[in-house]
Amino acid sequence: MAEPLLLIPSMMSDARVFSPQITEFSTERAVHIAAVTNCETISEMAASVLKSAPENFALAGHGMGAVVAMDLLRTAPDRVSRIALISTNLQSETPADAAAREPQIVKVMGGRLEDVLKDVIKPECLAAGPIQAKVLALVQAMGAHLGEGEFVRQTRAMQRRPDHQKTLRKIKIPALVLCGAQDSLTPPRRHQFMSEMIPYGSLCIIDDAGHFPTLESPKATNDALRKWLDAPLVLR
Repeated sequence: MAEPLLLIPSMMSDARVFSPQITEFSTERAVHIAAVTNCETISEMAASVLKSAPENFALAGHGMGAVVAMDLLRTAPDRVSRIALISTNLQSETPADAAAREPQIVKVMGGRLEDVLKDVIKPECLAAGPIQAKVLALVQAMGAHLGEGEFVRQTRAMQRRPDHQKTLRKIKIPALVLCGAQDSLTPPRRHQFMSEMIPYGSLCIIDDAGHFPTLESPKATNDALRKWLDAPLVLR
């Protein structure tokens, strides 16, 4: 039986951000979608995920979900067989970036969640093309579903997130770093830097995708994930 696959969604996203991957891989293995809601910190999210996770699993996270995945790997390395980090930033928040989130929180608490989500994920964060509008609409729908309170909690967690660069250097399992070539939110050069820090790391840049390669270019993303899932396990 193939190892279970645990997927952790990005900030203000739910299982729908991984819908093409769920369809692709659920026929051959158990696919679990982690819930990271109602948590105040990244560490609290990771602890919550571990409580309901399989004993051992392949782990993939998108955006904030990759930050949670790294915290999970740091605290429970023996339970993770391989890890994939998608469209993310694993450095701690800079003071300037943390401060820039404060007006967003004020707006959201004033009932302007839709406006803030549109400002955070602009069209230029995604690849141009016929699917762009559909992906943006889905991002809005997922954020609206989670609501104002969850936006504030997740924003606070990201403001205080740990720096995982030391953990990257300690990874001794198959690791994939994946991003879209047209991602202006978490640029490819940042992912290249991350992949070079991982002893067994591999980098995949999806040409026709931006910040949401799982949705924008699902076939290429699934192909990269399948190669990662099929890679032989590396001894720790």
